[in-house]
Amino acid sequence: MQNLEQILTDAQREFSACDTLVDLDQAKSRFLGKSGALTELMKGLGKLDAAERPAAGAAINVIKQGVEQSLQVKRDAILAAEQAQKLASETLDVTLPGRGKAQGSLHPVTLTLQRIEELFHSIGFEVAEGPEIETDFYNFTALNIPQDHPARAMHDTFYVDDQHVLRTHTSPVQVHYMQDRQPPLRIISPGRVYRVDSDATHSPMFHQVEGLWVDEEVSFANLKGVVQDFLQRFFERDDLEVRFRPSFFPFTEPSAEMDMSWNGGWLEIGGCGMVHPNVLGHVGIDAEKYRGFAFGLGVERLAMLRYGVNDLRLFFDNDLRFLRQFS
Repeated sequence: MQNLEQILTDAQREFSACDTLVDLDQAKSRFLGKSGALTELMKGLGKLDAAERPAAGAAINVIKQGVEQSLQVKRDAILAAEQAQKLASETLDVTLPGRGKAQGSLHPVTLTLQRIEELFHSIGFEVAEGPEIETDFYNFTALNIPQDHPARAMHDTFYVDDQHVLRTHTSPVQVHYMQDRQPPLRIISPGRVYRVDSDATHSPMFHQVEGLWVDEEVSFANLKGVVQDFLQRFFERDDLEVRFRPSFFPFTEPSAEMDMSWNGGWLEIGGCGMVHPNVLGHVGIDAEKYRGFAFGLGVERLAMLRYGVNDLRLFFDNDLRFLRQFS
């Protein structure tokens, strides 16, 4: 009990020498820990006479309060120093000009769709839209696709239920449009479509634009002229050539695959053909009087070629490093 004042002096000296909270906690344990000097004294009170204990306990508590006060003063000083150091390291020069807010931009697929719509609108085409969940009739039957056609299979089409699918092309929009109007008709139908496919060049959800022109004197020559004019203006290349290879689609007859000249070779870009008489018959248009052509183009493919993108999945990853390039 004769060493109480010395314990307080030693504690104050050790606390003053600490520079960090870790050092301070270690010094604290030597005085206030389970085996600390003051703790040992408190344990020793039981060895004193009953008459001596109150005074001894009070004296120990006074010294303990002094130690705790010194500890708190040093703790506050260390925290204040750390705070000052942090503020100094994070000081901002308010006289510097502001960084400004970054401006967002349209997605490259959206930019491509806008360009497609503008180019076709300039030659008299309207933009038509329709539902993305279609009935079996509009997605298949009205387009002359037979019941046993592979396109109806589960491995190619997303079925919502027995009678509804996620549309596999935007051709159903043309059927809706023709049901409500009589020729002459000239439309494009851009939008999202869905197929069971996914790799570097295919996505289960992608965009198509399909065109339709129905009138009395429409011919395959008109189809060739419209497609070539569009592609040359879209890619801004007057020397771009287009060729048509015979093919088969249930909703057109004759049908063709469209290729364009690209990097010294030929690249397939879509399908086309003269509208099948059965399709016109489904919507009440006289196939003896009117003829029409239809074509379909992949929007992502056009965007990949225009912007030099080599992986379709980049359009859907939402990587800002990629998207900022189109601002």
